[in-house]
Amino acid sequence: MEYTINKLSKMSGVSTRALRYYDEINLLKPLRVAQSKYRIYGQEQVDTLQQILFYRELDFSLEDIKAMLFASDFDRGRAFTEHLSMLQNKRERLDTLILNVTKSITAMKGEITMSNQEKFEGFKQALIDENEQKYGEEVRAKYGDAVVDESNANLKGLTQEQYNEGERLLAEFEATLKAAFATGDPAGEPAQQACDLHKQWLMVFYPHYSKEYHLGLAEMYVADERFKANYEKLAVGCTEFLRDAINIYAQG
Repeated sequence: MEYTINKLSKMSGVSTRALRYYDEINLLKPLRVAQSKYRIYGQEQVDTLQQILFYRELDFSLEDIKAMLFASDFDRGRAFTEHLSMLQNKRERLDTLILNVTKSITAMKGEITMSNQEKFEGFKQALIDENEQKYGEEVRAKYGDAVVDESNANLKGLTQEQYNEGERLLAEFEATLKAAFATGDPAGEPAQQACDLHKQWLMVFYPHYSKEYHLGLAEMYVADERFKANYEKLAVGCTEFLRDAINIYAQG
């Protein structure tokens, strides 16, 4: 079966404007372009669009989706298995948040008492589940289950003030890193300040910080496209710059 862009749009629910944009960014190219200049899509493109929509439903960015789909080790069957697991986890997160809202309403009526810690449980669990979905396999393979489980437990135990401090440190780190990258010097003061902020941010969620842990993360950021995308959004080449800066910082 072959489909014009209009037919594919009606079948998938994706607008023709979005399909044209996917073509422009080389995320989903048509099978061919007819003499009439209509984009024509085949079965392979239909299947790829399905994968894109699954990833979009899971809140992946188009940049991340493109990196995953075009990775040399991409396997469609494995991707479906991962999609199923992620969707099930997403349903569990929503169930947790629904319970949180329900308890909050009940507490407002004075029918139960809800601790401040309970008020944020759903949001913290959602963050843990999201990290597990995106990066859990790689991080557990590199650092072991004990490290990851301890980090998750620490996150769940954070007060709202501690969590907010982590968010503040992350924002300051990214702004400092972007400014440091503009200097082109990973050994310079701005770059080393960014590394120190990165360390402080890590220690909010994983208190047992070590230089080896820091260096390992830096290498993982470069090696894994999903991690890399977090820093490339600041500037192209920023991930390698951060890795080089952390290598220098860890020697100090």
